[in-house]
Amino acid sequence: MKILSLHCDFLKYKPIKKAIKEPEELSDKQKEEVEVEDPLGIFIAVEKTDEQNAGGLKKAIDELVDNVIDLRSKVKADNVVLYPYAHLSSNLSGPQFALDVLQGAEGVLKSKKINVFRAPFGYYKEFSLKCKGHPLAELSREISYGADKEIKISSNVSGKTNSTRITEDGEVYDYKTLLRSISKSKLDSSKLKDNDHRILGQRLDLFSFSEVAPGMVFWHNNGWIIYNELINFWRDEHRKAGYQEIATPQILDKKLWQISGHWEKYKDNIFLTNYEGREFAVKPMNCPGGMLVFKNSPKSYKDLPLRSAELGTVHRQELSGVLAGLFRVIKFTQDDAHIFCTEEQLEGEIGKIMNLIDVMYSKFGFEYAMELSTRPEKRIGNEALWDKAEGILESVLKKRKLKFKINKGDGAFYGPKIDFHIKDSLGRTWQCATIQLDFAMPERFELEYTTADNKKERPVMLHRVVLGSFERFIGVLLEHLNGNLPLWLSPTQVRVLSFTDRNIKAAEKVLATLKEAGIRADGDFGSTTVNDKVRDAEMLKIPIMVTIGDKEEEKKTLAIRNRGDKKLKFDVKLDKFVEELKEKIEKRI
Repeated sequence: MKILSLHCDFLKYKPIKKAIKEPEELSDKQKEEVEVEDPLGIFIAVEKTDEQNAGGLKKAIDELVDNVIDLRSKVKADNVVLYPYAHLSSNLSGPQFALDVLQGAEGVLKSKKINVFRAPFGYYKEFSLKCKGHPLAELSREISYGADKEIKISSNVSGKTNSTRITEDGEVYDYKTLLRSISKSKLDSSKLKDNDHRILGQRLDLFSFSEVAPGMVFWHNNGWIIYNELINFWRDEHRKAGYQEIATPQILDKKLWQISGHWEKYKDNIFLTNYEGREFAVKPMNCPGGMLVFKNSPKSYKDLPLRSAELGTVHRQELSGVLAGLFRVIKFTQDDAHIFCTEEQLEGEIGKIMNLIDVMYSKFGFEYAMELSTRPEKRIGNEALWDKAEGILESVLKKRKLKFKINKGDGAFYGPKIDFHIKDSLGRTWQCATIQLDFAMPERFELEYTTADNKKERPVMLHRVVLGSFERFIGVLLEHLNGNLPLWLSPTQVRVLSFTDRNIKAAEKVLATLKEAGIRADGDFGSTTVNDKVRDAEMLKIPIMVTIGDKEEEKKTLAIRNRGDKKLKFDVKLDKFVEELKEKIEKRI
C-alpha cells in the first residue's frame, strides 16, 4: 500500500463519473461536493501485496489505521480524509478488496472517535486543496509486510553467451538480463504544455531520469552548465553579503537527528544505513551539520554574527507516484545558510537576508509576497521564546512597511518563519525562500559564545534559504522564461552560421575566437539554408546567432541576430562584439 499524506487548510472533492464498471453505490448526498477544513488528506493506493499478505484484509486495515493515526498525531489534524488515489501505484489490488480496506479503515477510525471523511471509490473526482507549508505537510509512505521477497533474475546459460557471472558468495546473475531491465524514464508528454520544464529539459538536452535512481536527476552537459552558472551567481552574491561557505557529510549518526528533533518528525522519510553496528541517516536537512561546525571551536561575541552557508545535497524518501520532474525529487541541493548572532543583532540580520532575497529574485524578474507563519501545535521550546520570536519577525516586517499575511500554526517545529512566495509568468506562486528564527536548536546543541564581560551565552540562530531546492528553482525558471534563459545562464550563448559552404573557413575562425574569449559558442556549418539554421537555433533557445556570408567575410564583420528578433544587425566588428558579450556575461545581463 502506498500513502501520500497532505496536511491542508482545506480539501474539496466531488465525484464526476464512473471510473470502473461497478463503483460503490452513492446516495444523492454523497454525490455532492464535500469541503473539509484543516484536514489531513490520506491519498491511498491499495496494492496486490496488500491482498496477498498473510494477515489478509484485517492486516491491511490495521496497517492503514496505524499509519493514519501516526501521521495524524504528528500534525495534530482534527479531521482525516481517506482518498482513494490509484495514481500512486501500477500494481493495484482488485477493486473490491481496495474498497473493503478503505471502508474497514473508516470504521475503525470512527470507533476511535476520529472525525473521518472518505471520498467515493471507483469514480473520477475533481478535487482542490491548499497544502500547508510546514515540513510535515507532505509525507509519503509505503506499507510493507515483513521481509522483502528475494527477486531472482533467470539467465539463459546455454553456452551461447558469456554474460552469466557467479560471485564468490554463490550469487548468480546475468548482466545482459540486468541491463535490459534498466531503462530511462519515459515521459508522457500528451498531457503536458509545451513550456513544461520536462518537455524543455528533453528538447534542450538538459537532464533525464532513470528507474535505477527514482527522483534523482541525471544532469546532461547543457543542464549542468545552467546548474553551475546558478551556483556561481549564488556564490558571488553570498561572498558580497559576508557569508562563509561550508560543506558537511552526507551520512550522519542517528543520534544527531535525535538531538535535533528531526528523527521523531522525519524518520519515515529518511534513508537509513548501518556501519559497524551503528545506525546512520542520509541527511534530509543540513541544519545539524552546520551546528557541529559552529560548535567545533570556541566562539566569542567578536565572531558574531557568523553567516555560514552550505549548498547541501539532501535525500528524502518519496513515493514514485508523487515525483514530478524537477519540482518534486528525492535528491536535491538546498541553498541553506545558518546565521548565529546575538538577540540585538537579529533585526539587522533578518533585514540583510531580505535584501539578498530581493537582489537574487529581481535578477530573474520574479515578484514575491510574504507570509508570517506562527507556532504549530507540535513544537519545541517554551512559550516565552515563541512569543519573543514571533514578535521579532513581525516587528521587522512592519518596520520595513512590507505587506504580509499571517499563516497561523504553520511555523517550523523549532521556530516561526517568514515565507516568500514568488510569482512566475504564468501567474503561479511558489514558496522558495524562507527565514526561520530559532531559539531552540542552539539550546539542544548547547551552542555558546563568550560575551564581552567573559560570560557564556547562547547565540540565536536564523535558518534561511533563498532559491530553495536548486532543482525545483531551475524547473520554475525554465517554465517562467519558456526556456529563453538570459545570455549568462544559457548553455550555448552564441551559434555561428555559415551562409554557404565557401564561408565555412571564415565562420570557423570566428567560432575559434569566441571560444578563446571564454564564450560558450558552437557552429552550424551544414549545407542547409540559413533560414533552417536559424530555425534550429531558435528551437534550442540560443540567445545570439552570428551569420558569416560573402559580405561579412570580405569586410571582416559579422551579421548578428538576437533570439526572437527577425532583424539583423550588420557590419559588427568581431573584437567589439566579443568585448560587449563578455561585459554582458560578467554583469549577468
